[in-house]
Amino acid sequence: MGLRGQVRTRDGWAVQHAVVTMTDMSGTQVLREGADENGAVRTDAALAPGPYTVVVTAVGYAPVASTALVTASGRAEVGTVVLARQGGVELPPPGAWSLDPAHSAVSAVAQHLGISSVRGRFTEFGGRIEISEGAGAPGGAGSAGGSGSAGGAYGVEASRVDAVISAASIDTGNALRDKHLKSPDFLDVERFPEITYSSTGLTPAGPDRWTVHGVLSLHGVVREVDLDLSYLGTGPDPWGGVRAAFRATTELRREDFAMNYNQVVQAGISAIGTTLRVELDIQAVQGESLPGV
Repeated sequence: MGLRGQVRTRDGWAVQHAVVTMTDMSGTQVLREGADENGAVRTDAALAPGPYTVVVTAVGYAPVASTALVTASGRAEVGTVVLARQGGVELPPPGAWSLDPAHSAVSAVAQHLGISSVRGRFTEFGGRIEISEGAGAPGGAGSAGGSGSAGGAYGVEASRVDAVISAASIDTGNALRDKHLKSPDFLDVERFPEITYSSTGLTPAGPDRWTVHGVLSLHGVVREVDLDLSYLGTGPDPWGGVRAAFRATTELRREDFAMNYNQVVQAGISAIGTTLRVELDIQAVQGESLPGV
């Protein structure tokens, strides 16, 4: 008996502070119930059979209204109610997405002489993102009668990314420094021309944020590396395509990848810091190939 339902965002997060209100056809409110910590709404009081209007509201989300039918048993099932964030972003559509190097940046920042930072970027790279089927909302956005499962983040954890970077494309704005970085002291680009990354899974870290688990191959060493990923949104581009934007960061220790060059200057300060902060600003275009732009 009573009302049963789940309230979720499009990317699978429970909306814990949602409120469900039911009114009969005369406009009289017959039920008002808050969602629990799992986004579930459950009441035990029997309802009179017939049609009702169900409205789901939550601060920061657009309200959703639908019609529910209470059966002769006094029970109504509204399934998964999906709320769209006001000012938030929705997950990109499932399928293949191609990294666009012309509108992306792969950068690394290292400390220099203990007092400043040196920033470099790789100018040649590519890759592919596969957004798993079922990553969007079941039953359609804003559907209060959808029958899809509310478990997990609708399969988005099965999405993956594969990327390859040309090690010789490092550019710090200083030709002598770039030559040294390409040498066996650092990247050794003659022996290890490519840097690769392949994801092995995703873990939700908050609305619009994930931890990407993966394997990085750098300087002939393969190690597990996690990326802190923020999803910035999806929209059309001027060339008739659809783009998604992401930002990701991580920190690497040079010695973990057998880059042990460590010239020491006065007072024991290393010329180049041992930790690199990697910053990725990525645009991806929906489809297996990039537009001719």
